[in-house]
Order: sequence, then structure tokens, then C-alpha cells
Amino acid sequence: MSYTAIGMAAGAALAWAALVYGFWGFLLMAVFLLIGGLLGRVAEGKLDLRSVRDALTGRRSSS
Repeated sequence: MSYTAIGMAAGAALAWAALVYGFWGFLLMAVFLLIGGLLGRVAEGKLDLRSVRDALTGRRSSS
């Protein structure tokens, strides 16, 4: 099992309790899944946060 899948599963497990609160719980679960997936990608080394930061601040472009 990849770190991305583990991270997403962890995000889903943490968000499960939020589901009892309805629609906002669902949105919170989506946020947790996104964060868990991103953290898993970072742990796998497939996402470099420095490159993301540089692209967002305009220091580096994708072209």
C-alpha cells in the first residue's frame, strides 16, 4: 500500500466523526482527504513543497 493511500485512509478515518454533522461534515471530510493525500505524496517524495511554494510565489514557472 502506498503512502498516498495510507494518507487518504488516515484522512478519511479522522473525518469519519465529522460526518455525523451533515453537509459540513462531508466538506470537512473532503478537506481531510485532500490533506491526507497531499501529505502521503510528500512522504513518498512525489511532491516537492519547495517547488510548489516557488511556483505559487512566482519565483519559478512550469514552462
